[in-house]
Amino acid sequence: MSVTLRGFVFLDSLQPQLTSYIGTTSRGFLPVPGQASLFVETAPGMVINRIIDVALKATTATPAALVVERAYGALEVHDDDKGQVQLAGQAVLDYLGLTEEDRIKPRVVSNEIIRSIEPYHAQLINKIRYGQMILPGESLLILETDPAAYVTFAANEAEKAARVNLVELRFFGAFGRLYMSGPEAEIDAAAAAATAAIESITGKEPPSFKDR
Repeated sequence: MSVTLRGFVFLDSLQPQLTSYIGTTSRGFLPVPGQASLFVETAPGMVINRIIDVALKATTATPAALVVERAYGALEVHDDDKGQVQLAGQAVLDYLGLTEEDRIKPRVVSNEIIRSIEPYHAQLINKIRYGQMILPGESLLILETDPAAYVTFAANEAEKAARVNLVELRFFGAFGRLYMSGPEAEIDAAAAAATAAIESITGKEPPSFKDR
């Protein structure tokens, strides 16, 4: 079976809001702030079952999320010991016969800031969010990544850089999507940090959409 390593990203220290979001939306064993974390995304999706088996048998790392779709699969593992998380990642790479540089290089698909959001717009977003509520008058950052898993790195680095609220996040599927809210200046800082995080990741150039 040919496997594409769509996403492979190590988070050195999970930030409190991202950690809480994972705890709210995942059905696995929940992380706590400060732990190291690894997100892996593959195509096809079913192979992610074998990959998480390899990671867990090789280390003491604990899984929070396992998403199996027909096209894509995704997982998250975490541990207090960064070395165990890195070892889990290496075990995955060894099993696939790949290196970290074989992952797809991510790109920012869209990066939009809506300033002083209107009350009814805020209410619509609050109906679909699992994170913090956005309040009327706040600024809203909407960031999309391709592949999806890398949006977690963007969210984590944005939370390190600015006093913002994580409203919603989706780290699997065709695109990753992040919603963050806060004061205008803080959202600008978060957007810059999130974009820089994505641009810092190396890997193979992604195929064009027509080739997927």
